Formats: sequence, structure tokens, C-alpha cells
Amino acid sequence: MPTVDLYNNSNEVIGQLELRDDIFGIPANPHLLHEVVLYQLAKRRAGTAKTKQRSEVRGGGKKPWRQKGTGRARAGTTRSPLWRGGGTTHGPQPRNYELKVPKKVRRLALKMALSQKVSEQQFKVLDNLGLEQIRTKDFAQILDRFQVKKTLVLTPREDEVIEKSARNIPNVKVLRSEGLNVYDLLNYRTILLTQDTIEKIEERFGS
Repeated sequence: MPTVDLYNNSNEVIGQLELRDDIFGIPANPHLLHEVVLYQLAKRRAGTAKTKQRSEVRGGGKKPWRQKGTGRARAGTTRSPLWRGGGTTHGPQPRNYELKVPKKVRRLALKMALSQKVSEQQFKVLDNLGLEQIRTKDFAQILDRFQVKKTLVLTPREDEVIEKSARNIPNVKVLRSEGLNVYDLLNYRTILLTQDTIEKIEERFGS
């Protein structure tokens, strides 16, 4: 069963915390993690990019000039891709980028990402953050004490004080436990969370 140190917001160890083995002790499968990350990024793509083909642009009903005798190249329509204002050749068209990944696979990948952070010792659990008011300076001081840079802060529920205190700090993202995802877990170097958040995660993903 994985065990992590429990800290206060001064970066002092105040105890030990045992984590569930079926959530925080699963060996990582790089291929599976990669597949789920691709799935997440694909879902973010709108797929609405579009250019007009020659049949969709305005004009082109009349032949610009007669076929022979002008000394110019033959032209049948002003909608030709060769003309300014004409259609686009092989331009992007609306499409669906969505990939299909089973729910059980996505759930397993999330557990793997959490387990990887625990094994890499980039999983910092606090008894509480101790912020009483919205103040960026106070939150930045907590991060400085832990000497972390690119950090994902997990909260058990909506917390306006933490979210607003952290929103102007570069490379720091606050995420509620229900929004936990593989991409953010892998994208940020350190995970900072409270003991309450651990309980929420275990309640959600416990079998």
C-alpha cells in the first residue's frame, strides 16, 4: 500500500498517509496513457475550419472572355482556384476529430497517472492550505516553501479563495476533483492537494 508524507502549509511533515493500492499503486502503461491523452486533445478540437470550394464562391456565371483570339489563356469561370477570389483547392472541411476510448480504459489511465505521480514523489498532500482570504501573495509563498514550479492544485470542491488566489500565478492550475483528467496530471510536474481531496478521489474511483 503506497504511503506518502502529510505536510502542513509550512512544508513540515506532520504525519503519514496510506493510499489505496487499487488507485495509487497501479503500474503505468505508456501506450494506454498516450491513447487517453490523444482522446482528450481530440475532444478539444472544434473541427469547424472550412474554406469555400469553386462551387461555393460568388460569381462565375459568365465566361470572362471569348475562347480564342484575345491572346490570353483560356478561362471559363472567375471561380477557378487560379483566380483571385476563386475557390480553394483541397482546403479544410468540417470534420469530427473525436476518438473512441472505453470508459474503463479512461478510468484506468487516470489511476495510472495518479500512481505515477506518487511513485515519482511529485504528489504533495497537505492537511489544509490555510488560506483565509483571496490573496495571491499568500498562495505564492506556500508554493515557494514547497519549491514547486509547474503545479496542479486539486481541491475537493469549488473553492473561490484558492481559485482566485492562484489564477495570476504562472504555470499553476487549480482543478476541482470532479474535473480530474490524465492530460493535466501528466502535463504538470507536481500535484498539490489536501487530505480532503484524497478522500474525494478514493470515494469516486474506489471499486
